[in-house]
Amino acid sequence: MTNRIIPTTMASQHPDHAGVPYWGKKEFISTRKEVKECFLTFSELGINEYKWDWEGKFVDESVVDRLLHEHFEYFQKHPLGREKFLTFRLPNPKVETEFRLGRAFMGILSASSLAKQLGLPTPPLFEVILPMTETAKEMIEIEEAFAEVASLKHRLYSLGDGTLKHIEVIPLFEQVETIMRSDAILEEYVRLHYKQFKTKPKVLRPYVARSDPALNSGLVPTVLAIKVGLSHYRDFEKKTGIVLSPIIGSACLPFRGGLTPYSVKQFCDEYKGVRTALLQSAFRYDYPTPDVVKAVELLDQLLPKGTAQIVSKPTEKQLREVIGMFERPYCATIEGIAPLISEVATHLPKRRERVQHIGLFGYSRGVGGVRLPRAIGFTGALYSLGVPPELIGTGRGLGLARKEGKLEIIERHYIHLKDDLRRAGRFFNREALDTLSQQSAAWEAIGEDIREIERYLGEELGPKTAEEKEHAGFTSLIASNIENLSSMEEPLHQAALTRRSLG
Repeated sequence: MTNRIIPTTMASQHPDHAGVPYWGKKEFISTRKEVKECFLTFSELGINEYKWDWEGKFVDESVVDRLLHEHFEYFQKHPLGREKFLTFRLPNPKVETEFRLGRAFMGILSASSLAKQLGLPTPPLFEVILPMTETAKEMIEIEEAFAEVASLKHRLYSLGDGTLKHIEVIPLFEQVETIMRSDAILEEYVRLHYKQFKTKPKVLRPYVARSDPALNSGLVPTVLAIKVGLSHYRDFEKKTGIVLSPIIGSACLPFRGGLTPYSVKQFCDEYKGVRTALLQSAFRYDYPTPDVVKAVELLDQLLPKGTAQIVSKPTEKQLREVIGMFERPYCATIEGIAPLISEVATHLPKRRERVQHIGLFGYSRGVGGVRLPRAIGFTGALYSLGVPPELIGTGRGLGLARKEGKLEIIERHYIHLKDDLRRAGRFFNREALDTLSQQSAAWEAIGEDIREIERYLGEELGPKTAEEKEHAGFTSLIASNIENLSSMEEPLHQAALTRRSLG
């Protein structure tokens, strides 16, 4: 599409909120409520894009029908696909059953027919997110599959209105190494796209994950990898003439992005070059709604102005070395404490209707030889135990970086590292870590992380405000009752409310 609007904010269905949505009566959001949520996201919060998630969760397949029939006048004034955007996140055929992919395609095509029938601009949906993208071939295969489905014709049915024959793919890069080489994937994609479709895309929206690379590699490696990726995107634009409008999968807690309604300026400063920020459920529902609306307006104002920092080739080589310094201790510790993380995560309150991640419908994530919960459960479990994951491996990485003379290069590219460590450190509970270390030696190395971070910051970690001290009380209780976690569901819930995010 030409002269298209690139939304600055994208709401997602990530189930990371602790409290009750401002429009609801309870914390849990059923699939049936997500259409209402989508409309209110557009009409009340001022967010212009909503990610409709087919990956690993149940989904209302009649979303466009419901939106257009229930809010026809609104979408006459603010058309889908022109001013407001509904973007399907597809199930990846590598890990989820392919029939869900076909159903998503059918929904996109039938939405185009419906919009035409109602006299609205078409197509209302024209791009999709492909999770876990690792090769250009995966992107092309999605486009080829869609083109085949769109070409099906029979006198008894019509797939689409004939105007939507090609789908645009937003590749979601979810690993540290993949993010750093994602420009090469995009270059190969452009070559294959021209070979297959005889055209080159005018705009691409590479989507860098923020939570899953952190889960797999730790905080500092993830941020540094994204800085390398954003720098490469600048080179890509100069080389190809194709506009890149990067998306980042930001969430509220620093481990998963650190974007809250109160940290917009810091976030925009840290992630210059990003054009679209994800606003997950905690951002929208765990803070006062007027503050959320103001934050969306500020993101609209600030985010488009940023230009990515250039990372030279010699600097990139050094950053790759630094990434290993932090990644190795992080992964070694996570492998040792993974069983308890997974156990605590199962007792966190559920917020949406997800399908199981192991077995027929889904998949799990992992580090080394262990399986882990998804990023929200992982982060929420560690915060609930009083040991925020931002701290794990980071202290030992900083200690080694100091010896190697690498602190300056880290701070030059992770601008707000100290701010993020201070913020996470306020939810650290020394008593809880001591309790966990007595029960398992796997936790002991985190003590070294704490000492090194405190040396780096020049201050002790721990709660400062009354609210943070209340959180510490809950985490002490949980850490002392890991043999009886089924009785800890209320403290788990209260701790999440106190930190304004489930995970």
